[in-house]
Formats: sequence, structure tokens, C-alpha cells
Amino acid sequence: MAYKAPGKGYADVANHFRDRIKSGELAPGDPLPSVAEIREQFDVAAKTVSRALAVLKSEGLVTSRGSLGTVVSKSPIVITGSDRLERMARNGLRYAPGETSTGHRVMRRSVYDSEVCKALDLEPGDEAVIRIRVFRQDGRPTSVGVSVYPPHTVAAVPELADDVRMVHQFDELYTERTGREVTKGQRTGYARHASQDELDALEIEASPHTAVAVQVTVVAFHDDEHPLAYWEDVYAPGTRLPLSD
Repeated sequence: MAYKAPGKGYADVANHFRDRIKSGELAPGDPLPSVAEIREQFDVAAKTVSRALAVLKSEGLVTSRGSLGTVVSKSPIVITGSDRLERMARNGLRYAPGETSTGHRVMRRSVYDSEVCKALDLEPGDEAVIRIRVFRQDGRPTSVGVSVYPPHTVAAVPELADDVRMVHQFDELYTERTGREVTKGQRTGYARHASQDELDALEIEASPHTAVAVQVTVVAFHDDEHPLAYWEDVYAPGTRLPLSD
């Protein structure tokens, strides 16, 4: 845990532990170092440590547990699919502690959604491979992930069409096989009413006449010639997720 940089402020200390929680290196229930240890690690005053911990508590990331000190909260923030790629590239962790995925489905379908067609340069009715899974934290569904891949992406990474979980990241396989770098576009978010399929996947019981709002984030991936993928994450009501800086 060697990390000592004179002049660090409370925001730097908070960001260090926030990053470790987001990356899955610190699991729910894991203790943070003591105030004395954090002071020595960052060469800061006790007041700086207290302010940093207060920020993390206000974000719902950590909580005080008496003699246990400060521990990671049971329900930390839920990251998006594209953040998960970055986490895997950083430390190889596909899932955070306590996180799993279920309901994996892979299908070939004609695409008619105008937003997806526009993002992937498809004509309505063109076929694409769609991968769906439900992410869970401690058994509770937190989000539904939907990934759509056009034919030229699947041609380079045929594993995308196999009805099994991917072992490797699609972007790494694509670059390895084509020599083209994959870039992530701007992630955007918006709220809308959930479909019945999404309510079922998130295990939300609601009458047919009740509108349930969900938060959605979308992002597209490209190489220097084509759009390669369109990812959508649909979050259960009340889910906390990080936003870009």
C-alpha cells in the first residue's frame, strides 16, 4: 500500500479510496485503514483524513462501524458496462465482490430501434447480435445490460454470437485480430419508463397501469472506420451510479 505524496488534500484521499471501491478492490464490509494509517500513507493531517471520510460517507460509499472503524457500505455504487471494461483492463476483475450476473441470453435479431440503427449505421431490419444479462449485487438485481453488435464486428469476433459468457473483452479481441484500436464514444444518460421485460428482469412488481421510471445509460464503440457496438444499461429504481467527471 505504498502511496505517500506530500501535499495531498482531502479530495485526493477521498478519490483514492473511491477509486478502489469502484474498481472492486475494496468489497462491501472491508475496513478502510485507520486514521493514523491514512495520515502516514498520504502524509496529511488528521483533519484532512476526517474530511475525506466525511465525503465518502456522504456519497454512501463507506459507513462507521464502531470498533471496526470505517468500512465499505453494503450497497456501493453500481458501475456501467463500459466502466466494467475499464476495471477489467486495470485489475482483471470482471465482477466486484458480491456482484454476479444471471439471465444471459444471446440472439440474432432484426433491429428496428431508430437510435440503435443510427448508432451502428444499420438500416431498419438489418440483423445484429444482441447479448443480454442481469447484473446483481448480493443477489439483488441492479441493472440489465444490453449489447448490440453489427455483422462486421461479429465477423471479427465470432464468439459474440455464441450463447455463452464471454471470457475475454470484445474490444481486446477485435484489436488483436484486426489491428484497429477500439475507442469508446460519449456515454449519455436519460430516464424513461421501464418495459415489462425490464421490470421482470429487475424483479419489480408493478400493476400494468403503473409507469416505473428507470435510469438508462448508453454508449457506442468505434474503430477508425466503423461503429462496432452499442451498449445500454438499465438501472433499477434507487440505484446509485457514478457520473463522468
